[in-house]
Amino acid sequence: MTADDTTPREPAPDPRQVRWPSPSNSSATGRRIGRTLSRWRATFVPVVAAAVISGGVVGLTLRDSSTQHVTIQTSNAEPGGAVLPSGMTIPALVKMVSPAIVSIDVKTNYAEEQGTGMIINKNGLVLTNAHVISSALAGASIRVTQTGSTTSRPAVLVGADTANDVALIRITNASDMPIVKFGKSNSLQVGDAVVAIGNALGLAAGTPTVTQGIVSALGRNVTAGSGAETETLSNLIQTDAAINPGNSGGPLLDSNGHVIGMNTAVAGTLSDGTNAQNIGFAIPSAKVESLLPELLKGGTVAKRHAYLGVQIMSMTQDIADQYNFSVATGALITTVMQGSAAENVGLRQGDIIVGLGSSRIRSAEDVSTFMSAHKPNQRVSLTYIRGTKSVVTKVTLGYSPS
Repeated sequence: MTADDTTPREPAPDPRQVRWPSPSNSSATGRRIGRTLSRWRATFVPVVAAAVISGGVVGLTLRDSSTQHVTIQTSNAEPGGAVLPSGMTIPALVKMVSPAIVSIDVKTNYAEEQGTGMIINKNGLVLTNAHVISSALAGASIRVTQTGSTTSRPAVLVGADTANDVALIRITNASDMPIVKFGKSNSLQVGDAVVAIGNALGLAAGTPTVTQGIVSALGRNVTAGSGAETETLSNLIQTDAAINPGNSGGPLLDSNGHVIGMNTAVAGTLSDGTNAQNIGFAIPSAKVESLLPELLKGGTVAKRHAYLGVQIMSMTQDIADQYNFSVATGALITTVMQGSAAENVGLRQGDIIVGLGSSRIRSAEDVSTFMSAHKPNQRVSLTYIRGTKSVVTKVTLGYSPS
């Protein structure tokens, strides 16, 4: 910021409404985890006093008015990194992945939006959340700072899918960039170890915050937004890894350092005033990958896809064992929307979708991919499991919510 900049008004907070599907009618207020702030920032400077001591165990003697002396024992042993189930330490994972992570600043004359991005090809294509770069749709400038750098670089918008909250930008004149590697989000289980990396609170571009946690739940459906801007996101990963404003668009990593989700939202305050704690949501990497072809075409993806009208989660062997389902793959229906195509053909909570058209359905992401590739009013075959019985029916697809 230059000396002749004026001091703007602090923009209003950006709340997000988060609603879980029935049978629970509870609701929560959360927020997008892009970081919106006026054109000023506080500087966070920790004060550290350090001494370098060589040798083995050393005694440091201090004196004060009340005691003769106090001896503090110190050691030259090196700290050890936390070890993930893969055997990789978190410091090793961060060293491997962080060069492909960027901090994102989208600036207008009055405010800036801060978030995180993941470099996915050597020519500088970066994935992030659509709400991070929303101002760029109206011409705001985008700059990115690669981890380890102190210099930002310009970037341009390639494509945005606001309904699914995913966007693609390109770093100008980039080449030979490090890239992230995607993992298998369809294979996640509750309890799997995860690590989040992102530009939390915008503390310092190029020096992301790292947090660790587990997969807390799978198949979450939330409606989130700010004012008139809302989107309903389905089949999200829930995690207790700490994510904060500025983490939007950053990776949720498995214990091998592979991207299995894009951090996008946090739960805030419940309807009864209770504060939610350690509840964050990430878009599965399989979903993000399925959106790339449309994003690469450029522009804003605004078309309404086909819609079945169900909230679903991926079936796993653990779920099958716990609830005595007869199959361990497919898309488990958790809610059937009133008046939807699914309700019209008699689908129920607990049914498992295993086929659509000629496509075999192994996960919730397979259903989303199928719907994205089809148009409303198309009539397709649908195969589902109810109990031990396989049922085949025809369904006329509806319109996705606008």
